[in-house]
Amino acid sequence: MRIFPKSTATGPGRAQPPGPAQSTPPRPADSALPSEIWVLVSASFVIALGFGIVAPALPQFARSFDVGYIAASAVISVFALMRLLFAPMSGALVQRLGERPTYLTGLLIVAVSSGAVAFAGDYWQLLLFRAVGGIGSTMFTVSALGLLIRITPPGIRGRVSGLYATSFLFGTIGGPLVGGALAGFGLRAPFLIYAVALLVAAAVVYVSLKGSALASPDAAGSPVTMTLRQALASATYRAALVSNFANGWVSFGVRVAMVPLFVVEALDEGTALAGVALTVYAVGNALVQIPAGRASDLRGRRPFVLAGLVVSGSATAVLGFSDNLLVFLALSLVAGMGSGLMNPAQQAAVADVIGSKARGGPVLATFQMASDVGVVAGPLIAGVLAQYLSYGVAFAVTGSLMLLPVAFWLVAPSSIPQPSAGDAADQGADGVGGPDRGHPEDK
Repeated sequence: MRIFPKSTATGPGRAQPPGPAQSTPPRPADSALPSEIWVLVSASFVIALGFGIVAPALPQFARSFDVGYIAASAVISVFALMRLLFAPMSGALVQRLGERPTYLTGLLIVAVSSGAVAFAGDYWQLLLFRAVGGIGSTMFTVSALGLLIRITPPGIRGRVSGLYATSFLFGTIGGPLVGGALAGFGLRAPFLIYAVALLVAAAVVYVSLKGSALASPDAAGSPVTMTLRQALASATYRAALVSNFANGWVSFGVRVAMVPLFVVEALDEGTALAGVALTVYAVGNALVQIPAGRASDLRGRRPFVLAGLVVSGSATAVLGFSDNLLVFLALSLVAGMGSGLMNPAQQAAVADVIGSKARGGPVLATFQMASDVGVVAGPLIAGVLAQYLSYGVAFAVTGSLMLLPVAFWLVAPSSIPQPSAGDAADQGADGVGGPDRGHPEDK
């Protein structure tokens, strides 16, 4: 059903009527990446690297205050909880202030809170500073996605989504290695290093994006906005919410919580090999994200999301029945490749719905929250299943959940991505936020 009438205006900066000249989008390989994208990709790597540096030290640092394992785990959980709770406010800030100010403010909040962690005098101070860091984290996560959508030309959204996700992934892989090398400097040193790295990243982003017409295209006039209600009218956006929830549950929740336990308790291997299993999954991700994102620009988003859901879900469903480490590692690699197939296409699909000229803070915040809810709920339910039934049942249910979004994506539009009316440079009566917006699904 068409929610908004299509614009028929023509001329510079306006969406052109459908015709043979617009039937084929520009090939991603033919489109150079704007310099602003490289700035955000580099900042993403630095942020992830720093997060990986502090991650191994955080539980030990909490335990140094003579608290139990539950309290030490709470330091990690409170960060994720604040991300989830503050996401709607982050979306509102993006809508009101814009992506770049929200992004920079979020980075500064995490930098200051991380530096404060290094000087925490007791456990409760540590818990408070980590909670504040979670607020800043969701601010720059939501706004970073909004900035990417603004800056990226429509024909290379999948390519850029894959590049951005891969840079973050490499940072999370390399961070623990750097953190291990810094272990000799004490448990507080990684937090100071992370704080400095974030301050440098914020300064680079501020200088590089200051005055950028791509990052602030509405600077000369009223910003164009997309509401959550408008986005929910899109079958593509609804499908992306469901698949992002499942991916958060499976890839970021159950995988991190259950895989190390399974390797140690069921396969009777050491904790070092548990880390290897997680790394193998990440390698699978890294192998396919960029080529899958690039291909989704040519062939559409839906085929890659569907393939990723099926591959990742099927491999995850049989993980718990493995009785051999090599088989388990092979399945982990396949599951990681499946996740890598879907993630860039899924994020690019959300960008297609919003368009380059609209602020969609609540739309992006809800998309992030879908994953965060899965991250919180997945390990809890899988843990109950493993404890009272078996690991096999826990992983089978987890993998099956990854297959449920297939039904939503099968009814989503499958056309090759085209610039929406929201990508028009001139936002007049047919702007994204107005009643005459051409909906992407009408193309």
